[in-house]
Amino acid sequence: MSGHDGPRWTRVPRYGPGGAALLYGSAATLCLCGPLTLGAVLVAGPELLLMGVVFTVVLLPLGLALGGHTAAERRAGRRLDAQGIPATAVVTGLTAWEDGEDSGSDVGLRISGPGFPPFETTWRRSSHDTLRVGLRLPAVVDPPHATYRVEI
Repeated sequence: MSGHDGPRWTRVPRYGPGGAALLYGSAATLCLCGPLTLGAVLVAGPELLLMGVVFTVVLLPLGLALGGHTAAERRAGRRLDAQGIPATAVVTGLTAWEDGEDSGSDVGLRISGPGFPPFETTWRRSSHDTLRVGLRLPAVVDPPHATYRVEI
């Protein structure tokens, strides 16, 4: 969040064609598990009926949500690429975090550039050897949509 009363800035990741295909494929798999299991009832018998209903009720909405989220992030990424303003992100703090099997760093950033007021945000990411306080990283900012991307 920037300042006390500014916009809430959102980091937009960069998805290449492979990453997007993986996410869309995962969404499609989630969406199809239930209906395919229900279809298997015709061949395997009614034992799969309950499992097919549960898979459909649980996994279909998850798949639709993943597909929609991926599409929205890709749109925001394309908008950043087309309309983004070059900026500089300075690492202001590093805090290690660990959550069960996952770990990484909370990276405090101060992002500034022409055409928008500087803002501070936190980026939770996997650990990276080159990250240190004071490091300057290239960034792209889309002020009208309060989105940014930091390149590392």
